[in-house]
Order: sequence, then C-alpha cells, then structure tokens
Amino acid sequence: MNILLVSLGCDKNLVDSEVMLGALSEKGYQFTDDESRADAVIVNTCCFINDAKEESINTILEMAELRKSGQIKALIVAGCLAQRYREEIQKEIPEVDTIIGTMAVLSVTEALEKTLEGKPENHMEENAPVKGLKKRVVTTGGHYAYLKIAEGCDKHCTYCIIPKIRGSYRSVPMEELLEEAKELAERGVRELILVAQETTLYGMDLYGRKCLPELLTRLCRIKELEWIRILYCYPEEITEELISVMKREEKICHYLDIPVQSGSDTVLKRMGRKTDSGQIKNMVRRLREEIPDICLRTTLIAGFPGETEAEHEQTLDFVDEMEFDRLGVFTYSEEEDTPAAKMPNQIPEEEKERRRDEIMELQQEIAFENAEAMVGRRVKAMIEGKVADENAYVARTYKDAPGVDGFLFINTQRELMSGDFADVKITGSNEYDLIGEMEEER
Repeated sequence: MNILLVSLGCDKNLVDSEVMLGALSEKGYQFTDDESRADAVIVNTCCFINDAKEESINTILEMAELRKSGQIKALIVAGCLAQRYREEIQKEIPEVDTIIGTMAVLSVTEALEKTLEGKPENHMEENAPVKGLKKRVVTTGGHYAYLKIAEGCDKHCTYCIIPKIRGSYRSVPMEELLEEAKELAERGVRELILVAQETTLYGMDLYGRKCLPELLTRLCRIKELEWIRILYCYPEEITEELISVMKREEKICHYLDIPVQSGSDTVLKRMGRKTDSGQIKNMVRRLREEIPDICLRTTLIAGFPGETEAEHEQTLDFVDEMEFDRLGVFTYSEEEDTPAAKMPNQIPEEEKERRRDEIMELQQEIAFENAEAMVGRRVKAMIEGKVADENAYVARTYKDAPGVDGFLFINTQRELMSGDFADVKITGSNEYDLIGEMEEER
C-alpha cells in the first residue's frame, strides 16, 4: 500500500512527520509523493498563523476530493490544526476519516489500520510524555536532520496558541536524545539541528536545571557529527554556561536564533514577553563580545494590537542598532482564544504589511552589507547540491540554517556530494547569497 504524507509547517512538525513515516515503514508500508499513486493520504497540518491555517485547510480539501471520488481509501489529518479544530474538521469535511493530535503521532499505524478496517477512531492525548525517536525516515536529504529536544511551551505569550495545542513544556530524556542522535549520525547525518518551541529551557522539567549545555557537550562526542546548530533560544534563558560551551566546542556552530518579536518595551509588555529591549541589547552585546563571529537570527511581529506609529519607529531604531545577521518579520496574526485577539485597536492588514515592509527594507540593507563584509573570509561550507549544467555547487556556511537563510555558490571543477564539507574563500556576494572558490584551487 502506498502512503502519501503531506507535511506542512515548521521544522518541529517535520520531525513528527518523519516519526510517522518511520512507524509506517516498520509495518511495511510504501511511500509516494504522487497523489495519483496513493492509496491513503496523511496531512500533517499547521495553524500557527492564518497563512499556515489556510494552507492546511486547502490541502485537506484537495485530498478530500480524492477520498470522495474513491481514489484513496483513507484520509488522516494530524498536527496542530487537527488538534485545535478536530470537531470542526470532521463536521465540515466528512471525507476525513481520522484525526491524530499533536501528542499522538506514534499511533499513526494503528489509526491507519483501523481506518482501513472501516473502524476509524481519533487518537488524541494531552500532555503526553515525550520520548527520543530512533525510527525516523529523514526527509531532509540525509546530510542534516532536526533533533526535537522538547515539546510544548510554558511561556504563554499573549499572541500564541502553541501551549494550548502542544501542551506544557516537556523535555525528552537526555539518554534517549543521545541514542537518537547517534542513530542519525550512523545513517549519514553530519549536521544536527536542535529544535523545540524553546531550546534554552531544556531539562528544567526533568532535572530541575537547564541542561542544554550538558546535552550539547555530550552530542559533540558523537564523532560522525560535524556541525551542531541551535535554534529558538529565548534571550532571557541564555546562560553563561551555554555561551561557554559554544566557545569551547568546535562542532557547535556560532549561530543562534533568538526570537525577540519587537523592539518596543510597551509592545513587548503587551505581548507578555519576559524581556525588554534593554535586556535584549545587553544579551546581544554579550554574545558578540564573547563570540565575535557569532551569527544572530531573530524574528519580529509587525502590527501587534495597539502598536502605535511611535512604537513601530522604536522597533525600526532597534533593528538599525542591533544589525542582526538574519531577520524575518511576520505580520500579526489574530489567533482566536488568545489574549491578544481580544485586545483593542487591532491594526488593519494593509498597515501591518506596510510596517513589515519597512522593517524588511531596513534589514535588507543590513544583510547586504553583512554579505559584502564576508568577502575575503575563509569559511567551512556544507555542500547542498550541484547547480544544473554548471561547474558550481550550492552550499551553506555556519551562518546559514537550511530553509531560512542564504546560500554560498562555489565555482569548482571538483566532483562534490551533498553533505561534503569544503574549505572556501568568499570572493563575492549577491544580495543575501555569497560566491566563493575552493581554497586549493586558488
């Protein structure tokens, strides 16, 4: 039987999809990316913001047509949208056979078998303990993979629905993570990317202390791994111990994703964030003092409820001063059942988009200048693939997380494979991307 699994949303959701593929493969199921050859479809959904919600609903409706026509025998919907709107989905889209919640992905084989037997039943769990997940079908090409070290969140920012969908913060036991990481490394993974809703709090619930530095130290002992990258570090939770480990361990990329959301103290307070702009600035300065070549990525929300033009200007000044290496901006998305959705003075969509564009125009100047400043530097790069019909390859530096950052294009006569590492001298830049040559060919 051929299964089509459509994975939508973030990298954490992608790990859940890979886990489901692993569980299904152990039972002998085959996979296809061609809907015309599929016998059953699983849609792993996202509903973090309105655009993601719309994409998920449209995908479900598209697959529901296949179920209605009898082309497929089962349609299963999993993930965040399924967790949040399970009753609405089954009422409005009766072609959906089964719902799997965010904390029940390991029940996918049982859910599919029951559906095929004509006895579909939903699988929902609340705040279930999380485990290391050895059996995964890695879908990222095999040379890099995500390691989800925790589930859920306790922060309760006023705009965010994640705690209601994925539950409270729950760390994966360290020994299970190390076992999973070793298994991934043995299968060819060279870059391990640590993800969670917040990585910096890892271990607090299990061990009563922040254990990310210890986890990183132990992961660095896995000899096959070349790079370890850390995403989603809340600024108030970054410790001196974490900075020290990043400085000490050569395998840890000098890269941190620090979501700050705004540069205005009054907006940050309404968001329920735990830091003000001064504290964020101090942390950024500290990181740059201790790790001078560190690459810092962040995200901002434009047009949060009640945001005045003056508060928007404060964020622009903040971005100009901080000069983040990487920065993304979302327009505020009104999520029902969140405090922010009930706040007065909601900003019109057109105004939110204008403010987003202003921030991104400023950041574009900063990013282009940062790219130009890389010219002449020597860097280690991971090969992602070959440019068609050219003697050139696409690669990433330590400054580039897959899917969100730029690329390095390498001109070379050598034959390289995805996952290879190369020493490269940067010879030019093209907006966000870099151009380079292999060191030994110069």
